[in-house]
Amino acid sequence: MLTNQAIGNGQEVLLEQDDLLVSKTDTRGKVTYANRRFMNISGYYEQHLLGQPHNIIRHADMPRAVFRLMWRMLQEGKEFFGFVKNSCADGRHYWVFANVTVDLDEHGVSKGYFSVRRCPPRSAVDYCEKLYRDMRSIEAGTPGNGGIDKSLAYLQEVVSEQYPSFNEAMLALYNQSK
Repeated sequence: MLTNQAIGNGQEVLLEQDDLLVSKTDTRGKVTYANRRFMNISGYYEQHLLGQPHNIIRHADMPRAVFRLMWRMLQEGKEFFGFVKNSCADGRHYWVFANVTVDLDEHGVSKGYFSVRRCPPRSAVDYCEKLYRDMRSIEAGTPGNGGIDKSLAYLQEVVSEQYPSFNEAMLALYNQSK
C-alpha cells in the first residue's frame, strides 16, 4: 500500500480493466466503508479514510459544478454516472468512471451513499479533461456560486447537444470504447 505522504508528483495511476473501487458514506458524505482496492489505488489506509469526508480524494482539476450536479441528482433519488479525477495520498492521481447511488434502509430512508468506480476508457478521459478544463475556467471567471452555476449551465448545454441527460451522455462515453 502507498504511504500517506503527499508528494504532488502529478503521475497518473492507471486502473486495471477489472478493478472495482467501492466505498460507502453516511448521509453527510463521511466514509463508512472502503474496499481494499480503493485503499490500494488511493494510497489511504483504512484509519485515514473512515470518518473522513469522501472529498478527501477530490482532485483540484475537478470542476465544482460536477459535484453540485451529483448532489442534486442524489437528493432527487437518482443515481449518478460520471468521470472523476481523484487524488492519491502521495500526490498522484487516477481517473474513474463512477456510479453513485443512494443507500436506502429497509424503510426506504437514505442512510448514505454507495459508490462503485471502474476503469474509464482513455477516450472518455481525454474528452473530460478538455470539458473540465473549460468548466474550471468558467468557475474561475466568476467567484463563488455564480461561477459554479455558470459552469453547470455550460455542462448541461454541452450535454444537451447530443443527449437527453447527463447520465446518458456519461454512459455513452463509457460504452463507446467497449
